Amino acid sequence: MGTNINALEKGFVKKRASGNVAAPYAMRVEQGLTEEHIAEISHLKGEPDWMLQKRLESFRIYRKKPMPTWGADLSALDIENIWPYIKPEGQKTNKWEEVPSYIKDTFDKLGIPEAEKKFLAGVGAMYDSETRYFKIRKDLEAMGVIFVDTDTAVQEYPELVKEYFMTKCVPAADNKFSALHGALWSGGSFVYVPKGVKVPMPLQIYFMMNYPGEGQFEHTLIIAEEGSEINYIEGCSAPRYDTRSVHSAVVEIFAKKGSRVRYTSIQNWSKNVYNLNTKRAIVYEDALMEWVGGTLGSGKTMLYPCSMLVGKGARAEHLNITFASAGQEKDNGAKVFHLAPNTTSIVVAKSIAKDGGWNKYRGLLKIAKGAVGAKANSRCEALLIDDKSRSDTYPEMDVKESRVNIGHEAIASRISQEQLFYLQSRGLTEQQAVNLIISGFIEPITKLLPLEYAVELNKLIELEMEGSVG
Repeated sequence: MGTNINALEKGFVKKRASGNVAAPYAMRVEQGLTEEHIAEISHLKGEPDWMLQKRLESFRIYRKKPMPTWGADLSALDIENIWPYIKPEGQKTNKWEEVPSYIKDTFDKLGIPEAEKKFLAGVGAMYDSETRYFKIRKDLEAMGVIFVDTDTAVQEYPELVKEYFMTKCVPAADNKFSALHGALWSGGSFVYVPKGVKVPMPLQIYFMMNYPGEGQFEHTLIIAEEGSEINYIEGCSAPRYDTRSVHSAVVEIFAKKGSRVRYTSIQNWSKNVYNLNTKRAIVYEDALMEWVGGTLGSGKTMLYPCSMLVGKGARAEHLNITFASAGQEKDNGAKVFHLAPNTTSIVVAKSIAKDGGWNKYRGLLKIAKGAVGAKANSRCEALLIDDKSRSDTYPEMDVKESRVNIGHEAIASRISQEQLFYLQSRGLTEQQAVNLIISGFIEPITKLLPLEYAVELNKLIELEMEGSVG
């Protein structure tokens, strides 16, 4: 199938009809998943033929793979009738004043411009299926650091994208949703840090879904060359609709020899969103990969960041906090593959459940033959606010080498009356006491965040906890 299909003649794309949708848009690909729809997305983006072929092959893989029956309950998800691509009004720009007003207003409320001025080396903003703002500090750009949306990277850095995009790290055939992503991906971030360059402040992108029944499929690709350092942050949000939406991102990270990469994601999707992501890092000799996550929103979540420790002395740290309340099912966890000697991993998974929320930890620690001296440890801590809520743990250990150190620990607890009595005797209300206990519970996660994000995460959890006592 060629890339010269006329979108409007074929009828797969419609221009904006004012007044009948949640927000303005320039055009959208009609509901449904067919090769014609996928070719249309590629055509609208002006992609080279090699990317179109990659999309179509991913779609064929998607068609062959069954829907997963483990993890979260996906039986109510009608993925064949999502809106696969919604293009917002306006053009990509590095000038905030040129961003369309309705998009700018949304991100102004989230504090994106102010955060950029205070503590970010670069910032991006994605609305529905396309980015509309991307900017990086000039001094970092002069040092060879690349921070652009992934669509731009396809056009401007095709050889790098060809080498790394869904090849070595997350192939389309990895799972059904990575295959769907490979067919429909749009937007996201492309980060390249040259050898020895240490980016002094975080790079951030914020994703907003604002259309009922849409699918958002951003692709994040981070390449940290030997001896480099990068701290990357993603934030996510969506308004509440009755129609179910899908967020199916892919994150691919390459932490080369001696590099240090921290990837932080604070996700606060609305409860109509199915959050089904694939995130993975390949970690080379003496490199450190840090995953820091906060999963608060979405009705159904399946998310298991993975570290492939392929080089001697490679290290990985996974820290995540998950919150589930009424109507939420969070199937979260981590995977670490120890494939070289003297590799080290630490997994700390914390969860809070209230009002019938259901948290699940699903993890894998795999130590391959020859990974002598590997050290791996996972720890799950669940805090249950009431008798209606639930927490389950499904750890798996696959050890092929005897000269290793590996362990798993799981703890489930309730807020005790003794704790509440002590804090209330010091002048706190019962709700304030609960909030303080929870702040202490999530402190290992929040201390790794920039101050503004730590404050925001605590505020989000406090809002979720309102009315949980008394």
